[in-house]
Amino acid sequence: MTAPAAPLVAAEDAPVLALLRDGVPHTRAQLIELSGLSRSTLGLRLDSLLASGLVGPAGGGVSSGGRPPAYLAFRADARVIGAIDLGATHGVVALTDLAGRILSLESRELDIAEGPLPILDWATDALARLLAAARRPARDLAGIGVGVPGPVEHSTGIPTNPPIMPGWDGFDVPARLRERYRVPVLVDNDVNLLALGEHATVHPGVDDLFFVKVATGIGAGIISGGRLQRGAQGTAGDLGHVRVPFSSRTPAHGAADADLEALASGPALAGALAAAGIPATSTSDVAALARAGDPAAIDAVRQAGRDLGEVVATCVNVLNPSVVVIGGGLVLAGEHLVAGVREVVYGQSTPLATRYLTITESRSGETGGVTGAAIMLVQHLLEPR
Repeated sequence: MTAPAAPLVAAEDAPVLALLRDGVPHTRAQLIELSGLSRSTLGLRLDSLLASGLVGPAGGGVSSGGRPPAYLAFRADARVIGAIDLGATHGVVALTDLAGRILSLESRELDIAEGPLPILDWATDALARLLAAARRPARDLAGIGVGVPGPVEHSTGIPTNPPIMPGWDGFDVPARLRERYRVPVLVDNDVNLLALGEHATVHPGVDDLFFVKVATGIGAGIISGGRLQRGAQGTAGDLGHVRVPFSSRTPAHGAADADLEALASGPALAGALAAAGIPATSTSDVAALARAGDPAAIDAVRQAGRDLGEVVATCVNVLNPSVVVIGGGLVLAGEHLVAGVREVVYGQSTPLATRYLTITESRSGETGGVTGAAIMLVQHLLEPR
C-alpha cells in the first residue's frame, strides 16, 4: 500500500498561505492584522512560503510617504496537479494549477471493465502528453487525484468490491501511478469528487450540499459544514443499494424489495424499455430517447426521479442540505428526472428541511470530476490538518 506523501506546506505555515489563496495580494502589515501573528512570527512563516515558491512578490502599492508597501501573492502556477476522472464508460485527464483551475484536458470513451492496467496506462500517458504540451517538466507535478466509479478505501486509495469494475478489487491504484510519477496520489469515489467540483465551481458559498449521480450506478457525495464527508471507511453516500420505500403516491413497480439502482439507474431503465420493444441498451440511449420526446422513455425517467426522490427525501431529513444537485448521464434526458425528484422530496421531507431547499441539475459538466480530483489534492497539499 502507498501512503500519501507529505504536503507542500508545513502545518504552521498553512494559515498564512490560506490568507493569500483567495487571489488577492496582501502586504506584510495586512497579513499581520489578518493573522494576528507577531511581526517576527509572520516573517518566519513568509520566509518559509517564499522559499517554497508558493508565495512571491506581486509588485508595490501606492506610497503614503516613504517606501511603497510591497505586496505578496499566492503563486497558483508554482506547481501543477494531474486530475483523473474515470467513469464506467468515460475517462477525463486534466492538468490544473494549485487553485484547481483546469489548464488543459484529454478525454475518451472507455470501458472500466477493461481492467486497471490498460486504463491507468492510458491515463498516465495522457498526463505525460498534457505536461509536454504545457512545457512543464515532471518535477513540476505536485500530485495526482483520481476518481473511480466504485467504493474506495480513501486512506489507501484501493477500490474495494466495486460492482461495475471487474479486476479492480484490491488493486493498488496509487502504487501503479507512482511507478511513473513519484508524487502523492489520492483516490476517491467519483461521486465524492463530483460533489467537490460542483461545490467549488457552482455553489462555493454553500456549506451543506448533497450531490447525487445517476448513471450506470447511483451514488451520492456529501458536503457538510463546507467539507466532504466520507464516513469511517470512505463508503458514505452509497445510495444504490438502498431499498426504495414505496409510498402511497408512488405505486409499487419492479420487484417488491428492489433497491434504488435496480429501479432508477440508466441500465435498469434501458432494460425496461428494451423489454417493451423500444431499442435501448445504455444510459445515453435512454437520455436520447427522452430528449427526442419518446413517451415511454419520458415516463420511465420521470418515475426514476420519483424513486430517487423516495430515498433522497430521507437523506434531506437526516442531513438537512441547502442544495441537492442531481448529476450523471441520466440528467441529459432533460428536466424529467429532476422534476420527479422534486415532486417527492418537497412532498415528503419535513417542512423546515425543505423551506429553503434547492433541488437542481449539475452544472459542472464534463470537468466536474477532474476539478474535484484537483481540489482533493489541493486540500491535501496546502491544508494539512
